[in-house]
Amino acid sequence: MRHLVEPEDLSLEEIQELVDTGLKIYQSPQAYSEICKGKILASLFFEPSTRTKFSFDSAMMRMGGNVIGFSDADTTSAKKGESLADTIRVMNYYADIVVMRHPKEGAPKVAANYSKIPIINGGDGGHQHPTQTLTDLITIKRFKGQITGHTMAFCGDLKYGRTVHSLIRTMARFGTKRFYLVSPEELKLPSALKRQLTEKYTVDFIESPYMEDVISEVDVFYMTRIQKERFFNEADYLKLKNSFKLTRDKLKNAKKDMIIMHPLPRVNEIAYDVDDDPRAVYFEQSEMGVYVRMALMAKLLEVGPYVRG
Repeated sequence: MRHLVEPEDLSLEEIQELVDTGLKIYQSPQAYSEICKGKILASLFFEPSTRTKFSFDSAMMRMGGNVIGFSDADTTSAKKGESLADTIRVMNYYADIVVMRHPKEGAPKVAANYSKIPIINGGDGGHQHPTQTLTDLITIKRFKGQITGHTMAFCGDLKYGRTVHSLIRTMARFGTKRFYLVSPEELKLPSALKRQLTEKYTVDFIESPYMEDVISEVDVFYMTRIQKERFFNEADYLKLKNSFKLTRDKLKNAKKDMIIMHPLPRVNEIAYDVDDDPRAVYFEQSEMGVYVRMALMAKLLEVGPYVRG
């Protein structure tokens, strides 16, 4: 029995296998429509979510399974003071697998220590979001043909952006050599993470306050929103919320085969007229999350293409 708390819980071979299996499911979903029949997913979201929660729920139901859970911790015994450990102990009797999102960093790791069923981290604070990374990788594979060999730019909230933290670590593992980092000074990628990556891998970070300076150089442009929920006071958020906006005009020097990604939700950092640009794949990115999460749950539950023996 395994958990997915951070991307490093999966080998590169396993990640590639999940991406390839997700693409097979995308192409032939009916072949996988009953592999989780009789299985129950506990969807525990202590923090608001649209795409992650509903894509997991949809993924389980598309495989013939069922879903229980909540999207508001105020409706649960956590409101009464129940510990996360006790909540997970109870879920062991109600479900076969758990996906959880929690505002506290490290909460999924705590849950895994008390669980007898697989725990999937659906996002913990500003720390990690491993299944968004799988979603990003399957999107890159679908539109660029392969995961490796691309130059990437990350733009927006790189300090608190858990999607950025998980993906940049994973792309470094896959051998990406150069990353362009576009952010205001206050929201730069944490120096500890940069140091960790440069000590472990051969990577080069090029930082800029302007997306126009880097957009012509990259194959994948990964946009993120400035996250209001990560700020301690509204004044700091208001000062930074309009730091970047990707418009059609700013794309004029971008490569014709570059792809624009965004983990969503979008606020105002991508103009709506960019949606019609063939390089904009962020809605397809959200779609691909369903299929790779189907592959992940099948793997952790050892069903379908992952049946042992």
